[in-house]
Amino acid sequence: MNEWITRVDPIEPAAGPLHGLTMALKDNIDLAGVPTTAGDPRTTDPAERNAFVVDQLIAAGAVPLGKTNLDQYATGLVGTRSPYGACHSVFSPNHVSGGSSSGSAVAVASGQVDFALGTDTAGSGRVPAAFNKLVGIKPSRGLVSARGVVPACRSLDCVTVMARTVATARRVFDVMVAYDADDAWSRRASDLPRHRPGRTPGAAAVIGVPDLALDLDPLHEQAWQETLDQAHRLGEVVKVDVRPLLEAAELLYSGPWLAERWLAFGDKLDDDPAVDPIVRSIVRGGAALTAAEAFAGFDRLATLARASEGLWTELDALLLPVTPGHPTLAEVVADPIGVNSRLGRFTNMVNLLDLCAVAFPGPDRADGLPFGVQLLAPAGHDDVIIDLAAVWCGEPVSDGEVLLAVAGAHLTGQPLNDELVRRGARLAFEARTASSYRMYLVDGPRPGLTRTLSASEPGPGIEVEVWSLPAAELGGFAATVEPPLAIGPLDLSDGRRILGFVCTADGADPARDITSYGGWRAYLAGRST
Repeated sequence: MNEWITRVDPIEPAAGPLHGLTMALKDNIDLAGVPTTAGDPRTTDPAERNAFVVDQLIAAGAVPLGKTNLDQYATGLVGTRSPYGACHSVFSPNHVSGGSSSGSAVAVASGQVDFALGTDTAGSGRVPAAFNKLVGIKPSRGLVSARGVVPACRSLDCVTVMARTVATARRVFDVMVAYDADDAWSRRASDLPRHRPGRTPGAAAVIGVPDLALDLDPLHEQAWQETLDQAHRLGEVVKVDVRPLLEAAELLYSGPWLAERWLAFGDKLDDDPAVDPIVRSIVRGGAALTAAEAFAGFDRLATLARASEGLWTELDALLLPVTPGHPTLAEVVADPIGVNSRLGRFTNMVNLLDLCAVAFPGPDRADGLPFGVQLLAPAGHDDVIIDLAAVWCGEPVSDGEVLLAVAGAHLTGQPLNDELVRRGARLAFEARTASSYRMYLVDGPRPGLTRTLSASEPGPGIEVEVWSLPAAELGGFAATVEPPLAIGPLDLSDGRRILGFVCTADGADPARDITSYGGWRAYLAGRST
């Protein structure tokens, strides 16, 4: 699959939070003693020292296994613009792996390493994550030092991490984030806001989704509709205008930013056959841009940023597909620039508008290929969207927390909700149980959920809230639950199994079946009328 450019012998891991985890490095990131080719085989001199971020990861116990293939000079979203060969998705030999961090994604998805570093200027960490069913975290600009990384657009470049789970990606991300005084673009995390102003602690997240059709390929559109049906698992869903963001995405390969690519490596774009002709043709356009055109681009971006900033006063995150489709290798050969440009429609604007992002697997397409979705938020809100990605993927929101479904008096606004809040619990998302659950009225009065084995009378599923509770608090909380209720495994309508309030068989009185209400709040409202 052409994922590697250089392999190295493993080192003895240091003690630390990443002890023994293996990693791959996109070959535009320096690893001491190994050439950093950026996809150009004419570069043969070994790097003198590690990139700043690589030093951090090795000190934390990670073990580099080599340097991976990429779209040359990180210019591309397809993973085919490389003299080392094209990469394809691990799920199909006919479909692209996505780029420019193509080899890094394949190395992780195929199980050769635990995680990999990529870079993401236009979407190059998120697109290959989406095409290989991975989690890809694109940090806020400047949170992760880019010193020791071959620049594409220095003002926008971000070092990213890809892994098979949110938990692994988060562990690596936490190590990567550090202020670097020797990187002029580095930012202190403490200088950035961490969440939306005025947000109520413990409240459900507000998730924006586009209010317009997105012109997706048919199989992508079907998966996107399934995603929208499931978006409630993240919180309250509202439709918003994303047109300013989509217009901003179109600016990346025009104006100042194309000229910035020319500034970064235009001197290497000679007629040597090792330089990819598509990369050469794209970046050479930056040499002719004038200062007036550059300032026009800056002005238009400022206008679009102002038009979109209202989103972030009402939203905790914006949910989008990563790409409009998943092209084949043959489609890229037939239209290399057009196909590549379309892939960046939902990713190009993120760094321009100073947003953070996380890509993660959505529902698979009908043909079995993965469908990637992403959450966007303002700079500094990285932990917010990583938490939400964990919720979506059915993982603990953070180490030491468990997901707990509540259906009665512990719901938001109900009498016992404070028992959760004062134990440090946070509302993660709203959901419904699997259709096999029935709800009975038990003494208290309280609702009791019992799973029936018979499928002859499936119910609608019962409304629940899922809270993230510190694991250390679970035992004490469970001790407050009186029979016939107990804390046990509970299945949600989307197939995930988490902990929740369940009712033992002796409390399931058919004469007190209230399943038809669909939830405790509806039952209370019906009783009051």
